[in-house]
Amino acid sequence: MIGHLATSRAGHDKDRLYVIVAREGDYYFLCDGDLRPPHKPKKKRIRHVQLIGETVEETLLDKLLAGRKVYAEEIKYALKQYRAK
Repeated sequence: MIGHLATSRAGHDKDRLYVIVAREGDYYFLCDGDLRPPHKPKKKRIRHVQLIGETVEETLLDKLLAGRKVYAEEIKYALKQYRAK
């Protein structure tokens, strides 16, 4: 699920768009590049996240899967591209 776009289904950030950057047990770690940059992701239960079915572009996906450093601007750009569709 890493690299997929998702929205929050519950909490104060309901309906906010995120990129899934990691998974640990029953939790996803979500980033939006703005309030939640990659170095400080939002930890959210899987049941409180709605997957959209879209993924980020190939270069960003490769970086996320390889565990390399990802910048907030890359996350923002990926979300901006999705919103432009």
